Amino acid sequence: MAYDATRKDMIIGVVGTGTMGRGIVQVSAQGGMQVIAYDEKPGAAEAAKEFIAKLLASQVEKGRLPAEHMQAALDRITVSSDLKDMAKAHCVVEAIFERLDIKQEMFARLDEICGPETIIATNTSSLPVTAIAAKSKHAGRIGGMHFFNPVPLMKLVEIIPGLKTEQWVTDALMTIGRRMTREPVLCVDSPGFLVNHIGRGMGPECQRILIEDVATFYEIDRIMTGAPGFRMGPFTLADLVGIDIGSAAMESMYQQFYQEPAYAPSPLTTLRAVGGLLGQKTGQGWYKYEGGKKIEPDARPTPTVRPKSVWLRTSEHNQDLQAPFIEYLKSTGVEIEVGPAPSKDALIIITPVGYDVTTAVAELKLDAARTVAVDLLFGLKGPRTVMVSPATDPKFRDQAQGLMGHDGQAAIVINDSPGFVAQRAVAALVNVGCNIAQRAIGVPADIDKGAKLGLGYPFGPIEWGDRIGPKRVLFILERLFEFYRDPRYKPSPWLKRRVMLGLPLSAPEGLVRG
Repeated sequence: MAYDATRKDMIIGVVGTGTMGRGIVQVSAQGGMQVIAYDEKPGAAEAAKEFIAKLLASQVEKGRLPAEHMQAALDRITVSSDLKDMAKAHCVVEAIFERLDIKQEMFARLDEICGPETIIATNTSSLPVTAIAAKSKHAGRIGGMHFFNPVPLMKLVEIIPGLKTEQWVTDALMTIGRRMTREPVLCVDSPGFLVNHIGRGMGPECQRILIEDVATFYEIDRIMTGAPGFRMGPFTLADLVGIDIGSAAMESMYQQFYQEPAYAPSPLTTLRAVGGLLGQKTGQGWYKYEGGKKIEPDARPTPTVRPKSVWLRTSEHNQDLQAPFIEYLKSTGVEIEVGPAPSKDALIIITPVGYDVTTAVAELKLDAARTVAVDLLFGLKGPRTVMVSPATDPKFRDQAQGLMGHDGQAAIVINDSPGFVAQRAVAALVNVGCNIAQRAIGVPADIDKGAKLGLGYPFGPIEWGDRIGPKRVLFILERLFEFYRDPRYKPSPWLKRRVMLGLPLSAPEGLVRG
């Protein structure tokens, strides 16, 4: 079918002008297209345009937008009180209540109003596009166009063809997304689409780390925003999104994937949701908020004691990680023992990837009371992580924490865990990303783009795997699986094959289907 998504006179219809709908109206108008805004609630569409006007005026006052651009965008927005006006649109974007029966009813009405050449897109975040289109007379012209909140700030839009969506519709939606000044990524119609699926990696794994009392929620946040470089910790992010929304997403993904162990919901999140501790919007979630500002719990003070000497268990597999650490130890002035075995009073430090202290002590026959582990996988930027076993003597624990905080960087002590905190969380993220690629839900580049633009991660899961090294990621997952015997740590076939072949995770499948 000849459909020109680049036409200068393109008209976008937006049905529903709540938070998401008014954002779609704004980016469509600022992208140079005419917009018809409709809402069944009297006055809602007018209020949405007024909200957009105030928002753009603020941009003008701050010097971020020329006044003439603001006026031009507003002039392109037409408010309608009659759904029949959608007959004028070349593409209609539905952004109403997230319930299948309500959306199907709206699509049935649009079926009667819009000609078969009009694209109708749904902004659903969790419902299958195929199900929304199932009762439509023209299912081939229906697709998904999932925006993120707040729409004007979040550059990503997921384009999701349903099982009956025709190729010209998918191609047009990709073009329309770019005209809206968004970054479109193409993904298969599947639970969570792309971004919410990626989100089943790091966040849920950090919840498991918390459940095991490896670290507190705020220590986990501090670790993840330290050396790994995440802009926001998983618990801060949960409070921002809303714990009720996060809990519902976890439950939905778990059920839609038929109880896939890797996506099992957390009872901690469920408890907060039912208790009304929903995050910023209620003043308390994982954190407390006063005047909208997060109250950070005080960090545990760093001990001032230092060890007299340190015996570092060197490893040929981790020489690249240990070299900067050895230089750091030298800078502290501590004596570094170089013998084959530690002296009787030395602090024993190991720097494992994937291992916990207990297993390492047992396999290497070390003195458990004096042995601690330091995570070097992401470098020495603080806060640094020191891990102890149940047998670690508090005296040596304090010596290790004091040593790692010698230069003023924070040092966090955690309980024993295969893969520390950051190694576990990032490995889980990479594994989910690899499974998404294996299932052909999205290509590696789009998976990474979705994580960075949709979740604010510094790197996407495929990029993370290649930065750390696919072999190391696989080893962490294998150690986790060996220790817990939990299928949630089962490594992705995508990851295993590329490790065996010495390929980067970004390497595509041998047969690329088109």
